[in-house]
Amino acid sequence: MRKLAVVLIFIFGIFLGHAQSDDNPTVWTYETEKITDTEYNLIIKADIFEGWHIYSQFTDENGSLPSELSFVKVGEDYELVGPTTESETRTEYSDIFEVEETFFKDEAIFTQKIKILNPEVTQVEVGMFYQICKEVCIPKDEVFYISLTGEEVVVVEKEIDERSKELSAALIVDLKNKELLVEGDRDHVDEKTGMWVIFGLGFLGGLIALLTPCVFPMIPLTVSFFTKQSGNKSKGIANALLYGFFIILIYFLLSLPFHLFDSVDSQILNTIATNIWLNIAFFVIFVFFAFSFFGYYELTLPSSWANKMDSASSKVGGGIGIFFMAVTLAIVSFSCTGPILGGLLGSTALADGDVATNLTIGMLGFGVALALPFGLFALFPAWLNSLPKSGGWMTTVKVTLGFLELALAFKFLSNADLVGNWGIFKREIFLGVWILLFVLLTLYLFGILRFPHDGPKQKLSTGRKITGFLSAAFAIYLILGVAKITNLKLLSGFPPPDFYSVVAQKSDCPLGIDCFKDFDKGVAHAKKVNKPILLDFTGWACVNCRKMEENVWSEPDIFPIINEEYVLISLYIDDRKELPENEQFNFKYESGRVKEISTIGEKWGTFQTLNFNAASQPYYVLLSPDLEVLNPAVQYTDRDTYKEWLKTGVSNFRRLSILK
Repeated sequence: MRKLAVVLIFIFGIFLGHAQSDDNPTVWTYETEKITDTEYNLIIKADIFEGWHIYSQFTDENGSLPSELSFVKVGEDYELVGPTTESETRTEYSDIFEVEETFFKDEAIFTQKIKILNPEVTQVEVGMFYQICKEVCIPKDEVFYISLTGEEVVVVEKEIDERSKELSAALIVDLKNKELLVEGDRDHVDEKTGMWVIFGLGFLGGLIALLTPCVFPMIPLTVSFFTKQSGNKSKGIANALLYGFFIILIYFLLSLPFHLFDSVDSQILNTIATNIWLNIAFFVIFVFFAFSFFGYYELTLPSSWANKMDSASSKVGGGIGIFFMAVTLAIVSFSCTGPILGGLLGSTALADGDVATNLTIGMLGFGVALALPFGLFALFPAWLNSLPKSGGWMTTVKVTLGFLELALAFKFLSNADLVGNWGIFKREIFLGVWILLFVLLTLYLFGILRFPHDGPKQKLSTGRKITGFLSAAFAIYLILGVAKITNLKLLSGFPPPDFYSVVAQKSDCPLGIDCFKDFDKGVAHAKKVNKPILLDFTGWACVNCRKMEENVWSEPDIFPIINEEYVLISLYIDDRKELPENEQFNFKYESGRVKEISTIGEKWGTFQTLNFNAASQPYYVLLSPDLEVLNPAVQYTDRDTYKEWLKTGVSNFRRLSILK
């Protein structure tokens, strides 16, 4: 739980640190103290604003993150003499982490003695990571260039070697008619629809959370509290509505830190979503969530958090007190809402487009659904009498959610397998696991399979029977898909693609099309056969890419156009295969930032950003063999729009050919 608390505080700190980036509550200064001709003390000092504090390097490792200093070119230009010493610190017990923490108030001074090894050294570069804390902790990174001579420091810009410069230049292609790429609004055809779908998924998640034992019993208790304790009916309704608003606000705020990643690197969210080890971590977490729903253990946040929020709500009163009541609900219901929120995070990570925006929309939907009954029942208190009583049906909801969590968990394991090109979790194996899960769910719903927190056997309710039949029908649907009797279009994007199969396929490209996975080779072939290019920026773990391939490309009036009229170049942005050593290089952006290009995905991701100013997948571009843009780029869209787009591209290419 301490580690969970560190992560939560760190995430909120990132958000607040970004929000307050122009108002850093520390002022840093630094100087040198010459001891001998070769020995110096480097002195780094922070003046800390009132009420704030910075943690020591030596605070308990089980508590908040300590300050860390990193000295550049140690052993090359100079050596460290002894450890970095600190000025006076304070120690207090942390209720959250349950350890003694060491920190600075008002002022922090770090002193490091060094011995010069290179007589030409005139300055030292020191990196500093620390947390500046008040109610929350804001993580900060600083870089100090400390002069040893008193002269002005020179910040040396990082350079890359000639080979890297050549390979970097090769990434930029000479696109003609490039302004056509962003003409119109075709690259956002489905954006509004997608947002409503994500909001709906979040809303559905919130409705499901309402039916769990952690939330459902709170509805009549909380509404009754507001209507009876507020003095009059109108004030009680106003307080209940304010309570609902704060619930929405809390879940909205939880999504905001994810927006900060986009400002770091346009590819970072894609990298996170398709990282092999992160997907495995998601798999483990979702399995952990599932077994908590099965009743093998309870997943809770520290009880001291809820106690503090509850105490604050009773002491403060008014609107602020109601806010703390909403925070208390979020904390005490975490054992049920946490796995559902995890599923929401996982679903948005799997979706294409702006992951952070998707998550915010989904969280808003979740918060609205969770807050809705508190407002409605406050307005219409007589409806409380129609609420079903708490009982065993809520356990059924939790166990069903547990099976759904397991199904989603194996999607993340499949992502890791696809991105890593391990060839282990093929399409048939994935579907086999899902078939087993939904067969087990069916057995549970019909009372054959039981779990630790199940009560005595009772007559099956109508709802449970209906859900059981639906689960059985879905398992049969999956079996028919494995047998190739049906095409599983309802699941497009979730199972691995058809060509990722235990049965040998004639092509490792979508729908058996002959495609190229290298841009230069594809362009060379297009010139040879004199055909236009369909440039497909895709990903192994891209759900919408699979949907386009399986639901749009496969259409009988679209497939022949792609297969016969175009040269398909599919560039996988999340491919984690290492590039050959002689093809790995460092790319330097105009800002001076240097990025290491060591994998196939990093190369094509950077290629997409540089040439097309885009970072999402799927992203489709039509080009002539001479790299003339034939049409505005499109992304995830409907079959009719895509068909017309392809046909227009062919017409434009033929017109260009005639003109030449």
